[in-house]
Amino acid sequence: MRNRPVLVYDGDCAFCTSCVRFVERSVRPRCEITPWQFADLDALGTSQRRAEHELLWITPDGAVHGGAQAVAQLLLSARGAWPVPGALLTLPPFRRPAHGLYRLVADHREHLPGGTPACALPPARRPETS
Repeated sequence: MRNRPVLVYDGDCAFCTSCVRFVERSVRPRCEITPWQFADLDALGTSQRRAEHELLWITPDGAVHGGAQAVAQLLLSARGAWPVPGALLTLPPFRRPAHGLYRLVADHREHLPGGTPACALPPARRPETS
């Protein structure tokens, strides 16, 4: 069993990678961070299909949180004031709007700062990078 949670993101998406770099520098969650392309998803208890769809937070005991709730969990794991918005995202009045906002951003990430047209393509159709 792992000691720390794992944050799994899309390493082929420039917007996602930029967000993760911000999280590493500013939020500093207490977890391992890995792109799904380099993760053993079976061992983590999830699938490629789910990892392609949303950010994942996987607890040491194997619980998988996706999307806005993954964001909530990573904020809850941080120090300072970050756990406050993380806790808010878990409450019923905020969960549904947070999910909607997460899907809006995730579904249009290629148009956001740091995003590229490749972010919109399914992984099988993304151009090779070298």
